[in-house]
Amino acid sequence: MNGATTQLRPDLAVIAEHIDAGTRVLDIGCGDGALMAVLRDSKQVDARGLEIDAAQVEQCVARGLSVVQGDADRDLADYPDGSFDYAILSQTLQTAERPDLMLDQLLRVGRQAFVSFPNFANWRMRRALLLHGRMPVTRHLPVSWYETQNIHHVTVTDFRELLSDKGVRADRSWFFSGGREIGSTGANWRAEYAVFQLSR
Repeated sequence: MNGATTQLRPDLAVIAEHIDAGTRVLDIGCGDGALMAVLRDSKQVDARGLEIDAAQVEQCVARGLSVVQGDADRDLADYPDGSFDYAILSQTLQTAERPDLMLDQLLRVGRQAFVSFPNFANWRMRRALLLHGRMPVTRHLPVSWYETQNIHHVTVTDFRELLSDKGVRADRSWFFSGGREIGSTGANWRAEYAVFQLSR
């Protein structure tokens, strides 16, 4: 990893490392634009963003990033087919109304897609449910169930099954625990979150 990517969250750093220079990227749910800024500055990527939170859109625009305010559940449909080399959805899939339809849109507007999400089958979550019978609060999901934006609880195994149902190919995958990359063995119970690079 170079100096710019080490400042990113680990899932974003992996995505940044695997985006080709000079490509067109749509970052959906781009937050404060940290990934877009790294891609623009280190790889001369034409990065565009879509973000629902007005305050974060303002932060992006202040950084000179091309970001529009919008709701991915509805506004992705307005983008033309194949208008980007990559569509990125980081830590947002579980907040979508219909993750299956969101996946279709990602691979319609982007020739490839990167998706990262928290793994709700992680052993810490399983232990908290087993011992306490309550939705867990973890370092990766630090808010109570009634405060979270998560409306779907996806696991690595669930996501792989969705890809199979949709005829989507997982070209690469990465798994993380404690901010460090781990191997794929037992990822469904070991990983706190996952990143997939997808194509059709």
